[in-house]
Amino acid sequence: TPKGRCLVHRSVRPGRTTVSLVSELVEKALAALPIPKRMRWGDGEVEFVRPVHWVVLLFGDEVIAQPVLGIMAGRVTHGHRFHHPAGLELADPASYETLLKEQGQVIPSFAERRAFVRQQVEGTAAGSGGHAMIDDELLDEVTALVEWPVAVLGEFEQRFLAVPAEALIKTMQGHQKYFPVVDGAGRLLPRFVAVSNILSRDPAQVRAGNERVIRPRFSDADFFWHQDLKRPLGDRLEELKGVVFQTRLGSLADKTERVDRLVQFLAETLDVDAHLASRAAILSRCDLVSDMVREFPELQGTMGRHYAHRGGEPADVAVALEELYQPRHAGDRIPHSSIGRILALADRIDTLEGIFAIGQAPTGVKDPFGLRRAALGVLRILIETPLAIDLELLLRFGAEGFSSKLDAAAVVPEVFDYVMERLRAYYQDRGVAPRVFDAVHARQPTQPYDFDRRIHAVTAFSELPEAQILAAANKRIRNILRQAGETAIRFEPGRLVEPAEQQLAAELAALSDEVSSLLAAGEYTPALTRLATLGRAVDRFFDQVLVMCEDPALRSSRLGLLASLEALFLQVADISRLDLQ
Repeated sequence: TPKGRCLVHRSVRPGRTTVSLVSELVEKALAALPIPKRMRWGDGEVEFVRPVHWVVLLFGDEVIAQPVLGIMAGRVTHGHRFHHPAGLELADPASYETLLKEQGQVIPSFAERRAFVRQQVEGTAAGSGGHAMIDDELLDEVTALVEWPVAVLGEFEQRFLAVPAEALIKTMQGHQKYFPVVDGAGRLLPRFVAVSNILSRDPAQVRAGNERVIRPRFSDADFFWHQDLKRPLGDRLEELKGVVFQTRLGSLADKTERVDRLVQFLAETLDVDAHLASRAAILSRCDLVSDMVREFPELQGTMGRHYAHRGGEPADVAVALEELYQPRHAGDRIPHSSIGRILALADRIDTLEGIFAIGQAPTGVKDPFGLRRAALGVLRILIETPLAIDLELLLRFGAEGFSSKLDAAAVVPEVFDYVMERLRAYYQDRGVAPRVFDAVHARQPTQPYDFDRRIHAVTAFSELPEAQILAAANKRIRNILRQAGETAIRFEPGRLVEPAEQQLAAELAALSDEVSSLLAAGEYTPALTRLATLGRAVDRFFDQVLVMCEDPALRSSRLGLLASLEALFLQVADISRLDLQ
């Protein structure tokens, strides 16, 4: 070869029959399944998610008689445990689904079974004069628990409706896998829909059994509710001193004090009633030591709202106690009330700074303290409300509330970068081009809402016909100014001699005051739209003008002209990062 002699080896690997390969491929595929915890059964060493009783392995109409998971494969499968426990012999793979469904009374398709469960649950609830509350996760779980679903309507005593509906709903959904039934206004009715895995000859017994098991659950909830009401929510504040938030960050009482301090700062900044905001902060964690929340942790905040309301607290305070946890997950709504917003913000800021200060920042996929969710919650509240809050300033204030043993101030830049970097995924989910995000992020705006306005402005700018010319020009300007280095730059319009540069200088001067006013007001979209009109003048300038000429004064003025142009764009974003080719 042109590079010298090479050694080449050629070999032939003979093919193998499908039958000889399938068993090995199946074993590898089963071993690669993402099963967190495998189990063994009997006296064997085989491991799988559950004990394996039979295996069907066919190639066409031929049985591949190979062991899989310790079982010799055959052509016999089984249907429903009660409706058709006898074996079902498969002639070929294509008949599997039909045979199971028509003879075995098993609906093998998850999607079909899920749709059938939904249809039955909705129909049963409608037949009782209500509407089924169908949670998608619960629907998936119930679908995975049954093979031949049969919906059953159950009822419970009217007296239990005195307990907050959320507690009853959580009991039905979480413990019993029931679907609650509500009226047209969304009020809980004393009914539920259970999904049985058997077509019973005596449906009344199935119904009675489901009603019987839910009664003690509701009795517990009723007991917790009335026990908790015996004490005002504020009386539980002292108990928070005995509940550790994090060993180095102190108790929940310590966290409450830090959050209260932040809340008062935000209330003053945003002109919110500081007294009510502080009251909400002080009560914000008290429901965590209530009997109901100990039993149903997912009701934190919700029960706080109920207890505050029953205890005579102002309505704004009660609502804020529940909104503290919003957004709970991606797609969840953000707090609606002013006090709820600043309480949710303060709590997340405190958690972020505290965990970073003790050196427990998320690494890789591990995020035990939910900091990614907390950061995204902060951003969503600031952007979607919107609130014109300087995040860096807020973090610096928050850092001052920690113990002197922790140097929280030192991690403020790290926390700020971490939170702002979460915006990348936030905008990606909304279809914003990565180059647009990079252009804005390069300028490091410290107000997330201001960041968002720039994103929308640059997105609109990138769709203009002149955007490509100006993006390329800004990149070229950046390179020219970098190469000029320490060269003195002084823009003197009178020294410009070429028509192209004089025209650019004139157009820039005509726009400068207007654009500067728009930028000062945060009106980035109209500012960039006006700057886009310079596209042709900029294009002509680079076609006809030699910037790095021999005359130092002229070169300085030309560099100054370009620097002035770049400076206006940089007040919004680094347009040179828009790769529009």
